[in-house]
Amino acid sequence: MKRLVVAVIGLLLALPVMAMSVVFLNPGKSDEAFWLISARAMQQAAKSLDVQLEVLFAERQPLRTLELARGIIARPVNERPEYVIITNDYATGPALLRLFDATGIKVFMAYSGISEAADRVALGLPRERFKNWLGSLEPHAEDAGYLTAKKLIETGRKSGAVGADGKLHLMVIGGDRSTPTSIRRNAGMHRAISEAPDVVLDQEVFAGWTREKAAEQSVWLYQRYPGTRLIWAGNDLMAFGAMDSWEKRGGKAGVDAWFSGVNTSREALESVKSGRLSALAGGHFIAGAWSLVLIHDYHHGRDFVDEGLELEQPMFALFTPKLADRFLVKYGDMRFDQVDFRRFSKTLNPALKRYDFSFEQLLR
Repeated sequence: MKRLVVAVIGLLLALPVMAMSVVFLNPGKSDEAFWLISARAMQQAAKSLDVQLEVLFAERQPLRTLELARGIIARPVNERPEYVIITNDYATGPALLRLFDATGIKVFMAYSGISEAADRVALGLPRERFKNWLGSLEPHAEDAGYLTAKKLIETGRKSGAVGADGKLHLMVIGGDRSTPTSIRRNAGMHRAISEAPDVVLDQEVFAGWTREKAAEQSVWLYQRYPGTRLIWAGNDLMAFGAMDSWEKRGGKAGVDAWFSGVNTSREALESVKSGRLSALAGGHFIAGAWSLVLIHDYHHGRDFVDEGLELEQPMFALFTPKLADRFLVKYGDMRFDQVDFRRFSKTLNPALKRYDFSFEQLLR
């Protein structure tokens, strides 16, 4: 009998241990720099932590996000993931939570969480009404708007970019009206403007995060406000769209008009180094990888509840030319194979008391 028990134990130990499975419903385009970099960082985190990760791109189509979710739910039970990471981009979060409720799939929100009061009343808190909603992790998005607007205004002052009235004139190209990240970035931008009595906000529009739409909108904005020289954009693509139309008019970005953006694409970082882009905040692409660390630890018995279920952490860096160069030297291919995410896990590092989700960790 003893030999049989030993043999069974030996057989069990010899069986491959199934990796925990996660699907990330990526709201972006598969060729969009920010969401591609985010997916690559997550893939490296998954590799480090022995997580089976599947990334599905919604191509900036909110309805496709819901279709992908229904497709996951329609899979045979034994082929469904144990966890799904979603975002609240385009305010799809509440519908996704309702779709996954009662499926047994645990849900975690990354990048954009629940912020609207009406949604909060309807949804409650994580693990209350929706038992399988584990929690959320968001970059402190207001930082991005504040840091870039403040730097843009400072650059405008130094460059003497004032209009005929002696004021600095600024126009805003935001992402969208419903994504919490967009709302908070714009709130940070408005806070910086409120601290600058010499700045006039001429107009605020929304370009849906795309370069093409921003280029189209900025054409008539430049015509309407010929004295405006500062252009704040909610991401790098929209900043480049506004630059494109400015340069088609014969202008030169960084010389006779000044632009800001958000994200960590190679084009954006190179533009900071060359001076075309006057202000850039980024690094928050890492939120998805940090989310996998939290889920990994939860799965292995170390719940993150002691630090909070809805975490909002500083993840943005304001890129100087020197910092942009440093990042490009280390991650110029926009891949993160050299990062071992095991060192950020509490289950793998029992002495670790608090998570550190700062972007600077990647540069150490």
